[in-house]
Amino acid sequence: MATKPNERRGRSDGRPDAVITIRAPDGGRAVLVVEVARRIDPVDVEAALRRIRASGDGMALLFARYLSPRTRERIVELGGNYADATGNLRLALSRPALFIEARGADRDPHSVPRPLASLKGPAAGRVVRAVCDFSPPFGTRELAARSSTAPASVSRVLGLLHREALVEREGRGVVARAEWEKIIRRWTQDYGLVTSHATSSWLAARGLPAVIERLALNVKKYAVTGSFAASRIAPVAAPRLLVVFVEESGAVAQKLDLRPAEAGANVLLVEPFDAVVFDRTIRRDGLVLAGPSQVAADLLTGPGRGPAEAEAFLAWMKENEDEWRS
Repeated sequence: MATKPNERRGRSDGRPDAVITIRAPDGGRAVLVVEVARRIDPVDVEAALRRIRASGDGMALLFARYLSPRTRERIVELGGNYADATGNLRLALSRPALFIEARGADRDPHSVPRPLASLKGPAAGRVVRAVCDFSPPFGTRELAARSSTAPASVSRVLGLLHREALVEREGRGVVARAEWEKIIRRWTQDYGLVTSHATSSWLAARGLPAVIERLALNVKKYAVTGSFAASRIAPVAAPRLLVVFVEESGAVAQKLDLRPAEAGANVLLVEPFDAVVFDRTIRRDGLVLAGPSQVAADLLTGPGRGPAEAEAFLAWMKENEDEWRS
């Protein structure tokens, strides 16, 4: 199979940057219409593909110096092909049948400081939780009030989510749509149950039922998360580890009659990096559970079977959105 690139064309005449013809030994032929850009963010992908498809017949291919994982995911979602200068490549054709995929860099080797590059930290966590927990439309100031976060911080987080095509914004920056599941997954690239909080492992010698009873009676502020919380909300496998957000692990461990354990622990006490974990909790059978969006993030980043259980829990969240999303 041979390829024959045509002469690169400028954009001033409205024509594509390049056209590549691929010919197979049997005479089959495919045309790739290429758009080249210095940078392509996820939010830019749909418009770029639309321009290519409006320029004539052929399969679309986007090329940039670097394409982020989310940008590449977005291109595939919308039926395009891509390549970048770091070696990331995906070419999928039906006639002639051709599929090539190669992995390059997952971080931009030429990155420069940008307004916001990650969702680490308390402010980002509060905004992410609020974006997921409340149904749009809402504006920056409304979201700031709901998340107890400064409007400037909310604007920066929304800017990142918009660039990554995880929220859609319209007049005056109002959020019209939010891809809450993808936002949770994006958050977990920078957030982790064990890495973002202070955790300690404990053994409940009398078993978890006794701990749960003591927890509900003796601890004023707490929120159960992880598998145990998921099993109380959705049909998820029976848990082996009780994970609880608390303010003071040592004092709570004493109230629950727990013993320190490096191995064989069945209770994980978590002192949170921010009080957002106690926002929009729900109550089941007298027990306080973390909000579903928090539980999902903790499962995705938690120990043991958590990531697998997260998929079942997220499926429940999609089917029962009216039950947990305001």
